[in-house]
Amino acid sequence: MLTNRPSPSNIRGVLLDIEGTTTPIDFVYSVLFPYARQQLRSCLDALTARSEGAEALDELRRERARETRADAPRAIEDYALWLMDEDRKSTGLKTLQGLIWRKGYELGELRGVVFADVAPALERWHGQERDVRIFSSGSVLAQRLLFSTCPEGDLTRFIRGYFDTTTGSKKDAASYRVIAQAFELPPDRIVFVSDLVDELDAARAAGLATRLALRPGNLKVNDANGHPSIRSFDEISQR
Repeated sequence: MLTNRPSPSNIRGVLLDIEGTTTPIDFVYSVLFPYARQQLRSCLDALTARSEGAEALDELRRERARETRADAPRAIEDYALWLMDEDRKSTGLKTLQGLIWRKGYELGELRGVVFADVAPALERWHGQERDVRIFSSGSVLAQRLLFSTCPEGDLTRFIRGYFDTTTGSKKDAASYRVIAQAFELPPDRIVFVSDLVDELDAARAAGLATRLALRPGNLKVNDANGHPSIRSFDEISQR
């Protein structure tokens, strides 16, 4: 029988969202997204000259060719800006943003941010031999950059895997089935933590345990749909 309240000893895998879960929403919307927007035009030529940048732009062009919205711009850079305005979970856009952010991290203009309880929890779970992984709409590159540049140190040493939109939608149960297979654990021994109920619904449909992250700056949740809530990772497990 599915339970969303596994005992501490049963939790062997921890799957974490980033925005509103490990990291303040304000950092994403007030720092990362504006930086990508400001740097987009100046970075396009340099990105086109590199294979990974060219691939991201090719993916954006393919997405534009499939676009059904009549108001979508045709020029690729304008289309990227339009996707940002729409907050679309576009794989091409997310890859492009990650490449732009890499420049910012390398120049020291960006630095990862996590809530105060995150680094101690990651280290604790690592010591408990719990498998910690990340699932975010941001690219795997963007995820690694964020966790490797925190003031608390390089936190990637505590994280075993990363999943992004190439795995599937965060609102699709099939994505969590794929992730559970990657963990090589029974789904009910993995807990997924997110600030969005529809993501938690999808994870629960795949058999994962769930926790709703109530963090400063998050939107108020009027109906948690049965998902237990936490305000700190300390509430997940100390044993």
